[in-house]
Amino acid sequence: MCMLKFITSNEHKYLEVSVAFEKVGLPLSWYRKKYEEIQADDNAVICRDSCIKLGKDIEQPFFIDDTGLYIEQLNGFPGPYASYVQDTIGNTGIIKLASGSNAYFKTVISLMQDNKVQQFTGILKGTIADKENNGNKFGYDPIFIPDGYDLALSQLSPAEKNLISHRGKAINNLINFLILNNIR
Repeated sequence: MCMLKFITSNEHKYLEVSVAFEKVGLPLSWYRKKYEEIQADDNAVICRDSCIKLGKDIEQPFFIDDTGLYIEQLNGFPGPYASYVQDTIGNTGIIKLASGSNAYFKTVISLMQDNKVQQFTGILKGTIADKENNGNKFGYDPIFIPDGYDLALSQLSPAEKNLISHRGKAINNLINFLILNNIR
């Protein structure tokens, strides 16, 4: 069996995930690749479809992830379109639309192994801030305040963020599955 690969074009995501793998001594390689995604209202559907399509061309095992930001006052918008919305109206636009609104991030990881897809989910609930906060400027982190915190995700240390984040939770679910099933 070959080494498990994380397929993403986003170096920030890879670095974040690799720390969790290093902590438990699991090897991980980065397969840097952009790929097209279908349009759907649920990022679990999008992630599964992309994983199946990639499975035709990439040696297994590998995994991909997809994250959405779901804002309650906007009926779940932007959801799986979070990346597009980030590129078009950015954090300033989201603040104008939804400051103070309850929201959650949902990360779905799809693992392709033996031509089968397993999915792992992580959710982080919080609220949309009324201004951008300093610190790590990655994505929506400067405007997302996790439940139980007075600071935005961008203001937390990387270690603290990884403990509570949606991606961190999904990765931990994946790692537990890999260890339990002796997949290296």
